Amino acid sequence: MSMHAFGEQTLPTWKRAVLKVGSSLLAADNGGLSERFAAGLAQFVAQARAQGREVVIVSSGAVAGGRGVLHAADTTLTQRQALAALGQAPMIALWQRLFDVPVAQVLLSHDDLRNRRRYLNARATLRELLQLKVLPVINENDTVAVDELKLGDNDNLAAVVAALVDADLLLIATDTPGLYSGHPVHDPEAKPVPHVAAITPDIVRMAAGDAGTLGTGGMRTKLEAASKAAAAGIATALFCGRDADTVAALAQNRLRGTFIDAHGDRLLARKLWMRHAPPGLHGVRVDAGAAQALDTRGASLLPGGVVAVEGEFGRGDLVEIRLAGDAGARVLARGLVQYNSADLRRIVGRHSREIESILGYRYGEAVIHRDDLVVLPPGHVEKEPAA
Repeated sequence: MSMHAFGEQTLPTWKRAVLKVGSSLLAADNGGLSERFAAGLAQFVAQARAQGREVVIVSSGAVAGGRGVLHAADTTLTQRQALAALGQAPMIALWQRLFDVPVAQVLLSHDDLRNRRRYLNARATLRELLQLKVLPVINENDTVAVDELKLGDNDNLAAVVAALVDADLLLIATDTPGLYSGHPVHDPEAKPVPHVAAITPDIVRMAAGDAGTLGTGGMRTKLEAASKAAAAGIATALFCGRDADTVAALAQNRLRGTFIDAHGDRLLARKLWMRHAPPGLHGVRVDAGAAQALDTRGASLLPGGVVAVEGEFGRGDLVEIRLAGDAGARVLARGLVQYNSADLRRIVGRHSREIESILGYRYGEAVIHRDDLVVLPPGHVEKEPAA
């Protein structure tokens, strides 16, 4: 099976990507971790950053790193958790050795991404790391995860992270050239599948076999991840991370592998939910300047534009935005609020730079970030909220 069985195709323009790197690309033959394949991937990331792009790495390898330290078995979940705890340091150290910029480790669990407040916290942290030009390296928090809560593999975690950071592209580096019409080892008639318009049952049936001894996900989980990403409006590229030419071609926006189309708008699903959720009993009143900025400039809602807080709500809740003094109770917009009602009352009308001095902390300069806000059409009137 030739590594170059897949012809080159042009990737769409992208500004932010999530790169998933599996255990098979990081594990050394004699145990522990190796830079053999990671070095080429790191070079691609460095080139992408030099081009003004942003990359978030989702990296496996903690359990393999732990094996290299203890040479212990990991036949049970608790053994894997222990090795993951031990291997996190060597795994992140490997990535830091390969970059001349700071690398930040972020551990995520299913609960972090299911709970709206933790979801916002994770997104705010990753957004800030990217703004600081730091390279985030994300892994599932295997140390505290249990069977029924685990995301299952870092392929699916990478898809969730891609949606979390509003990525344009999900890149999955694997140890095979891409998707084939059958198992490329067992089926002599298997042919490369360079393009997938939609992940159908027939496409899923092409993925056979498991991930071997080093990973928790095979091609099937990669297709599951691509399906999740596609639904969030994010395309996926599968490629061989062991082939230096294939990895180098990525920096020139050339893919040798399988490209899977997106079939949704990146922000549409979340904004549709915000638009059509049942009316709430809490919200904020804003001045005319803030209302205009939201409506015509696609701005975030800042505390200086907030006039009053109505009702009680927590960080991450969906709130409604109305114009102060508007007896008609028109809802201008809805969004996920960054501060709870008690804290927001303390910063109403204040400049964003004052938030930390007033509260002792800040989640960001916006009360509601523009990515978490949907402006409603004129005439959208709902029941007046309770005070």
